[in-house]
Amino acid sequence: MTALAHSPFVKMNGLGNEILVLDLRENPVDLTPADARALARPGVLPFDQAMVLYPPRREDTAAFVRILNNDGSESAACGNGTRCIAAYEAERTDARHIRFESEATLLDCRVHDDGTVTVDMGAPRLAWRDIPLAHEVGDTAAVTVPGFEALGPASLVSMGNPHAVFFVPDADQVDVAGLGAALERHPLFPERANISFASLTGPDDILLHVWERGAGRTRACGTAGCATAVSAARTGRTGRMVRVRLPGGDLALEWRAGDDHVLMTGPVAYEFRGKVTPAMIGESI
Repeated sequence: MTALAHSPFVKMNGLGNEILVLDLRENPVDLTPADARALARPGVLPFDQAMVLYPPRREDTAAFVRILNNDGSESAACGNGTRCIAAYEAERTDARHIRFESEATLLDCRVHDDGTVTVDMGAPRLAWRDIPLAHEVGDTAAVTVPGFEALGPASLVSMGNPHAVFFVPDADQVDVAGLGAALERHPLFPERANISFASLTGPDDILLHVWERGAGRTRACGTAGCATAVSAARTGRTGRMVRVRLPGGDLALEWRAGDDHVLMTGPVAYEFRGKVTPAMIGESI
């Protein structure tokens, strides 16, 4: 019987971004990449990201969080998943101000009475080494990616994970899957990258489609929304407060001038809950 057996989980989503919350604080076993791939199989617990909660390392946090994509790879950040675990913890404890620790940063969350959650995603990283890129570029706000010159320059940002944002005339008309899969693994991105296609639909309103590294095309990606908001403001397309519209719904983003932190506000939804059974991971490879 797997060591994960009987561990509680909650299946949630943030704007359609499928999130598995796996609470291992009482049973802090290692979730392997093979386990993650097995859980994500169709008919088991398909997810885009698994937010795995471990006992806190700091007294001022509720948990230490590992984030795994459905291909078993690790991610350093997931905005929609962070909103989900904040709502989960608020339901469990009645707390409204909750902090988590990940490998990348501390995540400060506030759960509002209407059920939405605001997450302080921290400051974007804009230097080429911090994104990271394979080599120095002149200005990370406008980088032409070799082989994809027709898309125009991309704005490159790290929100704890690397993002490339392309501003296009109509994001609805882009081949997100084809271009995203190719660009994710472009040599410019040594740790792969999340690929976003954005178009302005109003002075502070952005339409966004995302190819997420390790997960593929997704209905929503919180860190991509953050990266897009930063990119739009940084290139003079919008102000610092925008609405980002994704296939799964809307996010309110603010790139705060005082400390450069990005605040993300959006809803969460519960789907179902249960406990892991041996059969769920019995076919892991």
